[in-house]
Amino acid sequence: MKPPAPAHACAIVLVLLPLLAVLQTTCAQKNAIDIYSLTVDSRVSSRFAHTVITSRVVNRADSMQEATFQMELPKKAFITNFSMIIDGVMYPGNIKQKDAAQKQYSAAVARGESAGLVKATGRKMEQFQVSVSVAPSAKVTFELVYEELLKRRLGVYELLLKVQPRQLVKHLQMDIHIFEPQGISFLETESTFMTNELADALTISQNQTKAHIRFKPTLSQQQKSAEQQDTVVDGNLIIRYDVNRTLSGGSIQIENGYFVHYFAPEGLSMIPKNVIFVIDTSGSMMGKKIRQTREALIKILEDLRPEDHFNLISFSREATQWKPSLVPASTQNVEEAKKYANSIKAQGGTNINDAMLMAVQLLDTATREEQLPSGSVSLFLLLTDGDPTVGETNPTKIQKNVQEAIGGQYSLFCLGFGFDVSYAFLEKLALDNGGLARRIYEDSDSALQLQDFYQEVANPLLTAVTFEYPSNAVEEVTQDNFRLFFKGSEMVVAGKLRAQSPEVLSAIVSGQLPMENITFQMESQVAKQEEEFQKPKYIFHGFMERLWAYLTIHQLLERMVSASDADKQALETQALGLSLNYSFVTPLTSMVVTKPEGQEQSQVAEKPMENVKTAGVNFSKAGVSLYARVHDLPSKTVGTPGLNAPVLYRYTSRKLDPDLRIPSRKGFLANPLLASSSSGGPTILDDYLDETMEATTSAAPAPIQAPTVILPLPGQSTDQLCVDIKRTPGPLLLLLSDPDQGLEVTGEYKMEKAQFSWIEVTFKNPQLQVHVSPEHVVVTRGRRSSEYKWKETLFVVMPGLTMTMDKAGLLLLSSPDKVTIGLLSWDGLGEGLRLLLRDTDRFSSHVDGILGRFYQGVLWGPPDTTDDSKRTLRARGFDFDATRELKLDYQEGTPGTEISCWSVAL
Repeated sequence: MKPPAPAHACAIVLVLLPLLAVLQTTCAQKNAIDIYSLTVDSRVSSRFAHTVITSRVVNRADSMQEATFQMELPKKAFITNFSMIIDGVMYPGNIKQKDAAQKQYSAAVARGESAGLVKATGRKMEQFQVSVSVAPSAKVTFELVYEELLKRRLGVYELLLKVQPRQLVKHLQMDIHIFEPQGISFLETESTFMTNELADALTISQNQTKAHIRFKPTLSQQQKSAEQQDTVVDGNLIIRYDVNRTLSGGSIQIENGYFVHYFAPEGLSMIPKNVIFVIDTSGSMMGKKIRQTREALIKILEDLRPEDHFNLISFSREATQWKPSLVPASTQNVEEAKKYANSIKAQGGTNINDAMLMAVQLLDTATREEQLPSGSVSLFLLLTDGDPTVGETNPTKIQKNVQEAIGGQYSLFCLGFGFDVSYAFLEKLALDNGGLARRIYEDSDSALQLQDFYQEVANPLLTAVTFEYPSNAVEEVTQDNFRLFFKGSEMVVAGKLRAQSPEVLSAIVSGQLPMENITFQMESQVAKQEEEFQKPKYIFHGFMERLWAYLTIHQLLERMVSASDADKQALETQALGLSLNYSFVTPLTSMVVTKPEGQEQSQVAEKPMENVKTAGVNFSKAGVSLYARVHDLPSKTVGTPGLNAPVLYRYTSRKLDPDLRIPSRKGFLANPLLASSSSGGPTILDDYLDETMEATTSAAPAPIQAPTVILPLPGQSTDQLCVDIKRTPGPLLLLLSDPDQGLEVTGEYKMEKAQFSWIEVTFKNPQLQVHVSPEHVVVTRGRRSSEYKWKETLFVVMPGLTMTMDKAGLLLLSSPDKVTIGLLSWDGLGEGLRLLLRDTDRFSSHVDGILGRFYQGVLWGPPDTTDDSKRTLRARGFDFDATRELKLDYQEGTPGTEISCWSVAL
């Protein structure tokens, strides 16, 4: 039992996410538990990451304090060690078979203690937590170690770090070393907390095979301001990279008697695919889910290639197919399918069995009648959010029916939407049929999650891939045959070298292309490879044996899902033996954490299971949130919900002057937020309306608005050109295009709303597309898409481009040799999306577009003889009337300042 805390004690939560610590102080006593040192040492050796987190804290209070050590680690990672050093005594964590730890676990639960130390949190993370009481002036050192094999997905490896200290830390340092013998081809960092000051604390060094990322901020860099002692470090740090590749059998690497073979050849052509989308349209999909599914389907259909064949099946109580057979992905068929996808509605029950059997029959018929391209790949994509409720509802029977129908001919990929779905059912359904399952999380980016998963399986390159090694050279090889190899992924095979293995390890990789077989032959010098991994001091030596064990355990656990009862026990025994031998906390083991006498004697850390059905939290907000922005009087504004213009009234000396659009007094007072008073009597708005009712008959001056776009003028002038769009040839506009810069900016302009519904910026090098709407920012790199909210801090450094966003909502895309493009979600007068340009002298002579033409040979006419505020501007052979006017400058963010600029209308 832990002693009762004093009445004035502080509850402290120390959170490591996954490579830094968080200290949450939940009482007024500041820094009772002080993190005086926090170091992270993460060593990525040939994709295998070994991370050691060391946190040193001291209790500066004069009473006992409780600290909770809490960290998040990737779901695919295994904890290998945790220990605490208190008053010079080490308290280690011991990894045991789950059954052996169950007695301690049950006893702790019976005492009312929190026994489970690890729980799932978020999409990619798991949370580890341990509490310990700390005596006055006592110091505690926490150390946690975890390991993971970084999986290549959509062309990159990703290391996710959440950084949230919640207090200033005197010695805060994080070092990530990456060693890739193949050579590092691409490296980028992304952060959601980085400021200009903190950016100076992030250093990145890289050569052909090594990279070192260090984050070491000083106290002043961490501090929000001179007045505020709080830290600004709060958010995500993501490191993405890839390695060099050729059209070859991959890379065989050898270290300490073990080998790993990475295979992801470049230069292969895509294999035509035949895909049937099986979409749940039952009643539980109603609302946001079905809208996001429609949105994702439309995007996915646009990505089909002409040589692909496809069909759609929607199912609720009954299954309905879009076409009687698979059809080619011609422009006409895709457009028809998009209209069909846009029309699907959610209602009824969930008949998964009939839908899947209908899909299999469609493919069987097309194959039998030779309607599909020779050598093509056939697959199903099943999306559902619930358990079967209509027709055959027994999950085991459905799995058997589908497996027998498919008969090993096709691959099935299952997407479970939300937490109501039985993920274990979908996982087995997919693994039984050569595919995999993925959970789609209910959030604003659910449509992007669907699209990204499709991109992972959209481009098959090889089928029936097998790896062969000399039997006298290797043993205990991991999975060495695979049904499909997709673009952007990687196949990994590991094994042990025999004691008397040859000096050269050879390998043959074979696979099938649409019209022929292909074979790669590889040789690797054992002694040379061993020497390569012995040199670097910063790598985690002996890692390849642990990599082999890690990969073997994951594959054994996966095989257990679809194994028969007879085979399952043998697989479990093998996985358990490896878990205990290499000290991995897996679903088969637990880590018992011991504590000093007098506190909770032990706690148990267990690996959460993804397939456990849990009640999730739906973060989507129902209904419409009304609000009123009432500022100090006089000469300030009041916002009116429900109207297009965010600001409709201006107070001046206790007068309410109406702007251009005036709601009726009755209609205005109907708004409960602006017109109701607790007493039911007149409100301040009644007084203002009464005072100004007569004044409404005369026109009031319109407020100064922000223009559609502000353009810095070319040449030496510091003046600016304010451009308003009054008419367009259509909603889609080419705003800027500069082939020399590899830059294009397009947008959709809605005349009725007088604003952009979206703006899109596309770069050729690096290949990047930024699509902004009033709701969010979507960044697409290659085939990967990420969603960001406006007014969230963002700092991305990639080769050739830096992308930043601040709390004001200004997104900047900059490069030393490119024009800087800014995008802004403006909520001032004339609210909407806004475009900013900087460094416009970098435009080339080939710049074009309705805005780009103002950066090509612009000629100004003389001022008007009767009015020097008017003159003519000629651009690309067109004359524009320019007038000197006052406009609202949005470039520095809300609320904006008044500027005088030359204004033109397009």
